[in-house]
Amino acid sequence: MKHTSLQIIRDEHSSLAAMLQSMRMMVERGPADKPESFFDVMRAMLFYIDEFPERLHHPKESNLLFPRVAKAAPHVMGTVDRLERDHMHSEKSVRDVQHLLLSWELLGESRHKAFTDAFKQYVDAYLEHMRLEEEVILPEAEKVLNEADWKELDAAFETNCDPLTGKYPPDPAYDRLFTRIVMRAPAPIGLGE
Repeated sequence: MKHTSLQIIRDEHSSLAAMLQSMRMMVERGPADKPESFFDVMRAMLFYIDEFPERLHHPKESNLLFPRVAKAAPHVMGTVDRLERDHMHSEKSVRDVQHLLLSWELLGESRHKAFTDAFKQYVDAYLEHMRLEEEVILPEAEKVLNEADWKELDAAFETNCDPLTGKYPPDPAYDRLFTRIVMRAPAPIGLGE
């Protein structure tokens, strides 16, 4: 049986991974002769990460998915503990990266390396986090969760509606943010250079 929550989680991971890869390409190229545009879209993308995955995706994993899987499959508890530690620190981590980006933008080249080092570590950790969820937790969930679990998980995740998955229109409150990201970010997320 197909569970919509699993597809939503995978779609959100895919759009977030694409966002992180687009950001990585932008950071590797640097601001060149368009620093205002570079910093603007980087800030918008980091804000998106802070707003959507941190506030919608992670709490549902932590409060609904992980406890059910850990209870039914205690052998994955070590992975669940690691993922929970990641979730506990992820909001601070994205805000630290946002601060370092702002430092680079406002204080100049002397802050570039601190940002790029922290950003690389952040992206690598985030991609590894999603890999563990997809390779350990989700397959285990498919094996051990019952229909009542899936009903609750599906209902909870179906409310996420992340527009960067390409399946939902943006919430009007976030329309400007998504327009900015899509118009200025490079592929695979946006239409920019």
